Amino acid sequence: MLLDPVPWPSGARCAVSINFDMDTDAFLHPMHPDRAHTMQALISWLRYDEIAIPRIVKHFDTYGIKQSFFVPAWCIERYPQAVAPIVESGHEIAAHGYLHENPMDQTPESELYWLQRAAAVIEEFTGSKPTGWRGPWAGFTIHSADLLAQEGYLYDTTLMADSQPYLVTCDSGELVELPIDITLDDWPHYAHVPDLAYLIPPKPPSQALQVFKEEFDARWKHGGFFTTTWHPFVSGRLARLEAIGELIEYMQAKEDVWFATMHEIATHVRRCIDDGSWTPRQVRMPYYTEPVPELDNEHVNAGKTGTTWTT
Repeated sequence: MLLDPVPWPSGARCAVSINFDMDTDAFLHPMHPDRAHTMQALISWLRYDEIAIPRIVKHFDTYGIKQSFFVPAWCIERYPQAVAPIVESGHEIAAHGYLHENPMDQTPESELYWLQRAAAVIEEFTGSKPTGWRGPWAGFTIHSADLLAQEGYLYDTTLMADSQPYLVTCDSGELVELPIDITLDDWPHYAHVPDLAYLIPPKPPSQALQVFKEEFDARWKHGGFFTTTWHPFVSGRLARLEAIGELIEYMQAKEDVWFATMHEIATHVRRCIDDGSWTPRQVRMPYYTEPVPELDNEHVNAGKTGTTWTT
């Protein structure tokens, strides 16, 4: 299935990084700037992060693993006591925007501004510049790769073009891409949020857990990379966090599994590339900089007006 899997450390068959995105109510304010402050019940649901994050950190510590948290920098400023246990326990804090602003709504100048502002807050709070970035709303513009490379980022984890790491190349340099998968996000399984017009029948944790287990099994079998995108206010609740513990125990029982932060995984991948022990698939970004030329022809225009197409 994977023609050239990454050679993981100590002969491991699979690399695992369990990620949480601590969005809290950051995304609500740019989404509803005039009325977010009135949505008290919804904010209370999102602020479950304040108790969930310390609980998740203790959960990870119980299993002896260090993992990654993607945090909008505004959340660090607003809820420092909730974020502090992440740093104190040695987990990674990576960049996830400043106010969870969607990159697709930004000019290149504003995208760079928010990127730099978020990095400055993370560096002040943790003592180190962030090396990884996940686009809020999984947003990635035609400028994102170049801006991240210019700002010295090691890796991105927004794109979805493979089941193992690959190399993003752009005019400004290279990024290790640690790809995500929507099925390994908790929203499709659990999130039922009428206030956000997100109406998904929630699964019981046992059903969602089966999805994560089977995806992990396939990646373990073929030497791949497994990561999740969970949110504390969604999956930090009791039954769901217990299910995450069951998943960790299941993966640890498999053996030959390397649990690591995204920074550690990206560093290892970059080292393998540089020493020639692994050759990555390369993807040039952006894919497109303008509409595809096939849209500008007589057949497309004829189709728009209802004219019968001919070959």
